[in-house]
Amino acid sequence: VLGAAFSWGIPMGFAAQRGILPPALWLLYLGNLLWTMAYDTAYAMVDREDDLKAGIKSSAILFGRYDHLMIALLQLGCLLCLYLAGRTFGLGLYYNAALVVAAGLFVYQQYLIRERRPDACFKAFLHNNWVGMTIFAGVVLNYLVANV
Repeated sequence: VLGAAFSWGIPMGFAAQRGILPPALWLLYLGNLLWTMAYDTAYAMVDREDDLKAGIKSSAILFGRYDHLMIALLQLGCLLCLYLAGRTFGLGLYYNAALVVAAGLFVYQQYLIRERRPDACFKAFLHNNWVGMTIFAGVVLNYLVANV
């Protein structure tokens, strides 16, 4: 639900700016949704024990012992969707390079959560600001260089 809510700004932004909803925007929507699910699951791993006691149904509890794998699959899906969206919208080298860096940042997050220690999972969750900044920088650089 959080991913759907956070991602809904994408079609709203397209509708407001372009007055249309191009099919490729749904790749951005899905990529963002998958990314949100990944980082929210890392966050849910932080307080899994408390959630179990309270009866809260988080994604970390849903995925159980496969939480680490599911985060990796969500991250891979995110990168694939963002790559396909970038191709569709004509984003080039700098954007693709940013996605490669983002993939490296995801690998680091996988390293952090490998033992499911709450402090390391929280660090992985917070680390997603670097992922967002990297992808944003790739988009900006793509447009700056393409328009020079």
